[in-house]
Amino acid sequence: MSDLAETERRIEALLFAAAGPLSAAELAARLPEGAQVGEALMALKKRYEGRGVELACVADRWRLQTAEDLAFLMTEEREEPRRLSKAAQETLAIIAYHQPVTRAEIEAVRGVQASKGTLDVLLELGLVRMRGRRRTPGRPVTYGTTDSFLEHFGLPSLADLPGLAEMKAAGLLSLDLPPGFAVPNPAAGEPDEDPFDESEAPEFHTDYLGDDDAP
Repeated sequence: MSDLAETERRIEALLFAAAGPLSAAELAARLPEGAQVGEALMALKKRYEGRGVELACVADRWRLQTAEDLAFLMTEEREEPRRLSKAAQETLAIIAYHQPVTRAEIEAVRGVQASKGTLDVLLELGLVRMRGRRRTPGRPVTYGTTDSFLEHFGLPSLADLPGLAEMKAAGLLSLDLPPGFAVPNPAAGEPDEDPFDESEAPEFHTDYLGDDDAP
């Protein structure tokens, strides 16, 4: 094999493995002294012409790249998971353990007024649903989790939510808890509510950007 052919081969290997484009000087620094870097690059460029991968010079640096006319093959459509805000995570946890629960009860547990968009986001993501109406004055709407919530967290049922011992072991609860403290069991007891009538579903705020709690 000629020296030029071997230089081409080595440059090809370097460009293939490089994290970014390489200059002729950077290539030369990794090759034997006196290597014909310029000639080898021109030869490689000609050899790759018309192929699916081409040798291109960008800002005096060389790289292997997909041929421009084949760029459409690289288009990828994927669904990016939406990250829940801290407020939404706390609200979801309260609903999971205290369901059926009203908005006022959620705010009472959190100790802060819920923002207009927090519940809307959880509803829109399908993690929470409106369950019914509490049998109390004003008939407030109650909220609960959905089957999608169980699927998302890999839970067979609500009874499989982490209990007191598990949360202590995971460091999610202080070991110094007040007497009588207990983690609510959402699967226990009969809900004091009437099934929700979909025809009376209220309209919800649709600006999902405002997830911060109100002061």
